[in-house]
Amino acid sequence: MPHPENSRDEAIRRLDERAAALEQRTTPTTHDYGSKAAGYGYRLIGVLIGGVFVGLGFGAGADVVFKTAPWGMITGVLVGFGVSIWMAVRSAQRMTAEAAREWGPPQDLPPDDEED
Repeated sequence: MPHPENSRDEAIRRLDERAAALEQRTTPTTHDYGSKAAGYGYRLIGVLIGGVFVGLGFGAGADVVFKTAPWGMITGVLVGFGVSIWMAVRSAQRMTAEAAREWGPPQDLPPDDEED
C-alpha cells in the first residue's frame, strides 16, 4: 500500500502550484509609471533649456559677426525660447501617444482608505 502521507503532500503541492498559477493569471499587472514619467520630464526640461542656450549662442555669434551688440543675443534668446516651446509641445504629444499605446487608457487611482 502506498504511503498516504506522500500522496497527500503531493496533492497539496500540486494544488498550491495551481492556485499560484491562477493567482498570477488573475492579478492585474501594475506598471511603473514613475520612472518613465520622470524620464519624460527630464527630456522636456532638456529641450526647453537647450533651445534657449542654442538661441543665445546663435545670437552671440550674430552679434560678433554683424556688430549689433545686444540685439542679436536678445533676438536669439527669444527665438530660441519660442522654438524650444514648440519642440517641447511636439515632444509632449509624442510622449503622450507613446504612453497611451504602451500603457493603455489612463486609469483612476484606487480610493485612499486613510482619512487625513
